[in-house]
Amino acid sequence: MYKTGIDVGSTTVKVVVFDEDNNLLFARYERHYSDVKTATIKVLQEAISEIGDQVVSIAITGSGGMGLSDAAEIPFVQEVIAATTTVEKLIPQTDVVIELGGEDAKMTFFGDALEQRMNGTCAGGTGAFIDQMAELLKTDANGVNELAKGYETIYPIASRCGVFAKTDVQPLINEGARKEDIAASIFQAVVNQTIAGLASGRKITGNIAFLGGPLYFMSELRQRFIETLNIAPENVIFPENPQLFVAMGAAFDEDQTVLKISQIIDNLNHNTSESLVPKNTLDVLFKDQNELDIWRQRHNEASAQYKDIANASGPVFLGIDAGSTTSKLILTDPDGNILFQHYGSNKGQPLESVIAVIKEIYHQLPEEAYIARSCVTGYGENLIKAALRVDYGEVETVAHFKAANYFNPGVDFILDIGGQDMKAMSVQDGALSSIQLNEACSSGCGSFIETFAKSLKYDVKDFAQVALLAEHPVDLGSKCTVFMNSKVKQVQKEGATVADISAGLSYSVIKNALYKVIKLKRPEDLGEKIVVQGGTFYNEAVLRAFELVSGREVVRPSIAGLMGAYGCALIAQEKYEDEIHAQTHEAVAMT
Repeated sequence: MYKTGIDVGSTTVKVVVFDEDNNLLFARYERHYSDVKTATIKVLQEAISEIGDQVVSIAITGSGGMGLSDAAEIPFVQEVIAATTTVEKLIPQTDVVIELGGEDAKMTFFGDALEQRMNGTCAGGTGAFIDQMAELLKTDANGVNELAKGYETIYPIASRCGVFAKTDVQPLINEGARKEDIAASIFQAVVNQTIAGLASGRKITGNIAFLGGPLYFMSELRQRFIETLNIAPENVIFPENPQLFVAMGAAFDEDQTVLKISQIIDNLNHNTSESLVPKNTLDVLFKDQNELDIWRQRHNEASAQYKDIANASGPVFLGIDAGSTTSKLILTDPDGNILFQHYGSNKGQPLESVIAVIKEIYHQLPEEAYIARSCVTGYGENLIKAALRVDYGEVETVAHFKAANYFNPGVDFILDIGGQDMKAMSVQDGALSSIQLNEACSSGCGSFIETFAKSLKYDVKDFAQVALLAEHPVDLGSKCTVFMNSKVKQVQKEGATVADISAGLSYSVIKNALYKVIKLKRPEDLGEKIVVQGGTFYNEAVLRAFELVSGREVVRPSIAGLMGAYGCALIAQEKYEDEIHAQTHEAVAMT
């Protein structure tokens, strides 16, 4: 009888079929894009096309396999047991296994006692991490591998968080580092994370086997492990089909059931219900459209004022926020009205991007008006200030405080959530008293939600919109950005809709900010006058979740993503007026 194993991982479905003599007759490795059931059925149908509708002995394994096990009516095998079974059967000389998957990383030590270590709360050194980094290089994982073949230099890149590492990679891109070097550095970050996080000081010696999709498809990732661990060629074990070892273990398992392949497909189709209500749900964001409309009306009160640049005259003030991935510029008149604003990607060229926008400002600015003073903040502050002779440079926190205080005078707490970073600022007696930053995790930032929107095939704006009237927001906790994919898949099986997931993620962003970054004990500690800003708060679901979790009504300025630039414009004006006042005072004194 044919033996079959299914491995449903965090990002892929693997199916193998062996004949009675353990010859591999059929094998597939397919991405499932979060739709586990559909992908599994598709692969099983392909098996029928190739080998016929056979009666097989079968078992299932993997992080996504437990949910399908009941529906398919086939036994579940723990993946550690499955992988170990295959290693002992096919490569018994192995001393250590290093296995990387889409979201998990495992290291197994063989010997007198079997010991396995696995990533628990962070998926920084996994396939999904490489996928995220590949997007920055405008390629895919295989493209990163091809680039890495031509590397010359390894740069230090943080691998502790898939999103957070962008903060290291983006400046390298901005500064013109070779993509080949960045690609190899990404692989080195994965190696460092795996060794430091899993070996934890235990020596990796003897015969080392490399398993899992990323290590199968990416030769240069393997090479980085080999060089870092200084493994002799005779101690490197790279078996045939290492990406299928866990599925093979399910096929070799003794606790199997016997079914026709078509029966398994029928079971999957008929035993999973799409009408289930998910467990562990949270309060709805809004009870109905009327409550949403009233809430929007309140937040519209914190709107910036605009004037036509064509009617400007006299001194105007330029604020620049040169971020790692975006450039924000605002031009204001002496009354704080916005004459011009820009928010856009710098496409890896921050200086050229700012120059292009300033040229556009000069093109629109009437002869009667002139830029009296300018101020810059952000990652590119020093570069922009030196190259364009900007009058003042200011640290980001002060620029953000200036803008927040303008919209909510007397503000005593500011939460700024951007794409990759988060800042919580407390204010006492009109000055910043404490600042807290996310240092090792970005699970509460804008990229967190953007990542999930993309994985569910949604535009990020539409993804935010559907959350507002979700009926069953799911409690997803506040885990690692990449790692939470498994939780999302679980609630999908329970019947959660995209709206429920989006609403749940909005809660997760805020819980991460309040409980992991700020380490809030009680809402009263936030203060009375709260301003929230940063591009992430354009997402109304996140804004509402903040108010519900904190129990506070807050001010979210209409230019939430431009507050650094607006604060710089206010600072430029303030310093200009101080200089004019000082000059006038000096002139009066002289007379």
